[in-house]
Amino acid sequence: MGTLTVNQNKLQKRLRRQAGEAVADFNMIEDGDKVMVCLSGGKDSYTLLDVLMHLQKVAPIKFEIVAVNMDQKQPGFPEHVLPAYLKELGIEYHIVEKDTYSVVKELIPEGKTTCSLCSRLRRGTLYTFADEIGATKMALGHHRDDIVETFFLNMFFNGSLKAMPPKLRADDGRNVVIRPLAYCNEKDIQAYSDFKQFPIIPCNLCGSQENLQRQVVKEMLQDWERKTPGRTESIFRSLQNVIPSQLADRNLFDFTNLRIDETAASRFVNVVNL
Repeated sequence: MGTLTVNQNKLQKRLRRQAGEAVADFNMIEDGDKVMVCLSGGKDSYTLLDVLMHLQKVAPIKFEIVAVNMDQKQPGFPEHVLPAYLKELGIEYHIVEKDTYSVVKELIPEGKTTCSLCSRLRRGTLYTFADEIGATKMALGHHRDDIVETFFLNMFFNGSLKAMPPKLRADDGRNVVIRPLAYCNEKDIQAYSDFKQFPIIPCNLCGSQENLQRQVVKEMLQDWERKTPGRTESIFRSLQNVIPSQLADRNLFDFTNLRIDETAASRFVNVVNL
């Protein structure tokens, strides 16, 4: 890339700053960590790798980066693209080959959404590989909009207030997942990807599916954002400002034993009869 324009420079600085703040706020990366960056070939994971490589240069701590792509054996997948790109960057990388495509096509009826099963199979394979190479952190490219969309998907369809945390320990305890782009918005990432000209690899398995619930929620949020700019950011901030006593989760707050405090001072002063 040549010299950046003023706007491109501002965009790059903003993404780097936001990622750095997220890493610091949630203590995502520590001295001596080996960070496995999961690279799908999409705009988000390319941006993630780019930002983390910069952070590696300027951070006051030392940590390793290893890029990992999972080749799911989708027909027409351009196997040469990522190795060529990563060799040019000069970083350690691995291509994990696992035919989850055939499994998904076999188990999911034609016309049904494949994302859920595909994601579970991919996640399980990557968790195992992270353990094999001794990675202490597994970095994913989810951004702020992904997190907010997931919050609404869980609320609308699963009846739970749950999103994607910026940092998560897997159920087996063997992996810690981090999302350094948690403070970054998708619009900025798309613009960054466009001017950096990342070699994008489209997903032929699910990218063309219509009426995905996530797409419906995304369009809802985009409509809200057009009508009330800043609403998505406000929703995201609310995920960092949870007040359990104002919800209704009996496991999270002790409503059973909630009663008046006999020692509390009275609200009222002496009333003079008139």
